Order: sequence, then C-alpha cells, then structure tokens
Amino acid sequence: MGKYVPDAITVADPFHVVGVATRALDKARRRTQNETLGHRGRKPDPLYRARKLLTNAAERLDENGTSKLRGLLAAGDPDGHVHDAWLAKECLRNLYTLAADPDVAAAWLDGVIDDCAQARPPELRSMARTLKRWRDQILNWHITGASNGPTEALNLLIKKIKKVGHGFRNFDNYRLRVLLYTGRCNWDLLGH
Repeated sequence: MGKYVPDAITVADPFHVVGVATRALDKARRRTQNETLGHRGRKPDPLYRARKLLTNAAERLDENGTSKLRGLLAAGDPDGHVHDAWLAKECLRNLYTLAADPDVAAAWLDGVIDDCAQARPPELRSMARTLKRWRDQILNWHITGASNGPTEALNLLIKKIKKVGHGFRNFDNYRLRVLLYTGRCNWDLLGH
C-alpha cells in the first residue's frame, strides 16, 4: 500500500463491486433492446419497462414484481442474455449476503468469475475480467469488513453544506457549519 501505511490492505467496497454487475446488466439490457427492436428503449418496450425491476434485489421483489419481471424478460429477451446478466448480478450480491467465511467467499467468487468468463453475453465476460483483476481486494472485505460508506456519507454531507452556503468566503465559517451539521463541534477548539 505504500511507505506511509505499510500494514494497510486495499478493500473493494461491496457497493462498488455490485455496481460493476449492475452496469453489466444495464449494458446487456440496452444491447439486447437495440438488437431486437432496432432502437433505444421506449416506454412500451418490455426491456425498458423492466429496467427498475432488474436493479432491485431478488428478495425485495414481491410475487407481483417477480411475475412481472419474468413476463417482461420473456417478451423482450429472446436469447436470455439479460436474464443471464441478472442472475450474475444476484450471484455477486449473494457473495456478500450468504458467504460470510473468507474461504467460502473465495470459492463463491471464483465460481462467479468462471461462469461469467464462459457466459454468452459479452458484458459478463468483461465483468469476469474486472472481478478477476480485483479478486484480492474483493475478498479482503470478508477479512476486514471495512467499508468506505461512512466516509462517502460524510463527503456528501460536506458537499451539500457547501452547496447550500452558495460559497463560503470565510473558511472558519465553513468549517464551523460542517462541524455543526456532523454533530462533532468541539467549542474549545474554536478559540472565540
């Protein structure tokens, strides 16, 4: 990792790893849409109507949503490429929800990579290359449980404060506002 933090290990955040699969799914959906109908998605097109259902977690779909997704895939996905990409996304999500043990997670991830590398949709083969390249960092999450979620949440909060402030001219005022919003204001440090 470097000379400054020699014991640090790089961890791929689950949000971003599943995002790789979600983007592959969306690319497969758009490609299939274009190949079958000859145009980009429009409101009445089955795959366009399925786009939100495809991004939902399978366990969050109720019986009606599952039935609707199956019908839309049957109508708009003749070769099953979108369905395969959806299954790959769900398998990768399950890496984080079902495989708690690092050894099980390693076997699970290797299985996903192998299946995707041999899949028919080109988007899944590309996803397999990405997962293979980041394999160690993905599996490090199962060892450390580390996430950059809290850091990203704090950065988002700071950006919102800056936007609402319409540009602070005084850094001390900006810093004070950030500290107040995060609930970490130490009045002794302000020196006023």
